Amino acid sequence: MGAEQQVRAGFVELYGAEPEGVWAAPGRVNLIGEHTDYNDGFVMPFALPHTATAAVSRRTDGRLRLHSADVEDGVAELRLDDLAPESDRAWTAYPAGVVWALREAGHPVTGADIHLTSTVPSGAGLSSSAALEVVVALALGDLFELGLQRWQLARLCQRAENVYVGAPTGIMDQTASACCEAGHALFLDTRDLSQKQIPFDLAAEGMRLLVVDTQVKHAHSDGEYGKRRAGCEKGAALLGVDALRDIPYADLDAALERLGDEEEVRRLVRHVVTEDQRVERVVSLLKSGETRAIGPVLVEGHASLRDDFRISCPELDLVVDTALAGGALGARMTGGGFGGSAIVLTEAADVDTITKAVEEAFAAAGFTAPRVFEAVPSAGARRLG
Repeated sequence: MGAEQQVRAGFVELYGAEPEGVWAAPGRVNLIGEHTDYNDGFVMPFALPHTATAAVSRRTDGRLRLHSADVEDGVAELRLDDLAPESDRAWTAYPAGVVWALREAGHPVTGADIHLTSTVPSGAGLSSSAALEVVVALALGDLFELGLQRWQLARLCQRAENVYVGAPTGIMDQTASACCEAGHALFLDTRDLSQKQIPFDLAAEGMRLLVVDTQVKHAHSDGEYGKRRAGCEKGAALLGVDALRDIPYADLDAALERLGDEEEVRRLVRHVVTEDQRVERVVSLLKSGETRAIGPVLVEGHASLRDDFRISCPELDLVVDTALAGGALGARMTGGGFGGSAIVLTEAADVDTITKAVEEAFAAAGFTAPRVFEAVPSAGARRLG
């Protein structure tokens, strides 16, 4: 039984009727461009084949019923008029936050029955929460005929996570889930949400991109992520710009000098400005067919996240170091940091060797065994039936 049939059957069992439809929205891997999105910068994610899937029907009585096949709870029943920011610390905050954001924006959502399931690994830095938000937003947008563009759905989902959930994330995750196309990476300018789909077919060139989930869990609403964002905002204010995106790479040294003894802010600024430049380099290399040459740029990105942004961890560093020693073309941590996943760009012939080396290195270090899988650029959010 496929995902659509399973979630339909679960809906019928829970709510006693067929859903009006079934939708899916993917998690994502960010190829390059980390912690640049809330600095109005550039990012380059692509969608995973792993999705959150939702069976949904409308209600007209101001009630929201939520159930997840992945959580051992019953059906949560909420009144729409009671939805309030940071009132919910359970998984239900993500879909409920989307309903709140839609209604706050003036959209006539009158209630829903929702049954969810997800194959996006939770806490792995692969945007499981964004997938959950986007699938609910897309379903409700369709059912209530709200006429929203994909970028508008992403904005509403970001507001749900920022304000309702209380996690200070940028716009990348939701936009990737909503807008990515199969076989492409999404070059996104997070300031104006302009997008370019960049062909990214590694298999055709004899390469693979592995995701290594370290099994170290992280939570974006924890204080460290917020501290990094506040530090970036402080840097922009001290430099007299709207966002760190506005510091040209050529002017970086002068900007760092102006920051004087603000050493922590200097490190954050250096990462963001150089990371934006790395995104542009990767786009240029992919457009010119020099795909293997992006490997060293990924490695530079990891060093910057480790040393300047200081959000790596021993498990992530071990993945990168072991993969590179085993012949990988490039590797870096991906996602918000403090755990989660790393990506490894490798020749197809070296996949098994590198996977085995990483698994053995984790065992030798006494770490929990990692989960390793291939990342294939896949389709964004869509209606299944």
